[in-house]
Amino acid sequence: MENLIYYSPVIIVVLVFLIQERIVVTPEQLEKKHREILKDVEKKFATINSFEDLKCQFTEMKDKIDKIYDCIIISK
Repeated sequence: MENLIYYSPVIIVVLVFLIQERIVVTPEQLEKKHREILKDVEKKFATINSFEDLKCQFTEMKDKIDKIYDCIIISK
């Protein structure tokens, strides 16, 4: 217990420094930052569902172009 009392000013200074420099965050601050990151990601990146839909559309377009190409070759 004497050691704790002896080092208590140093512990207090270290804790105050950590809190002032925002090295230690509260769960509320962490949740707020998490929401901000999710909003930024939604603006900049496509979702996996929209990517899969676009991929499917490209495959369908490729199939249609192949059919048109086959029709052109057969008619010659």
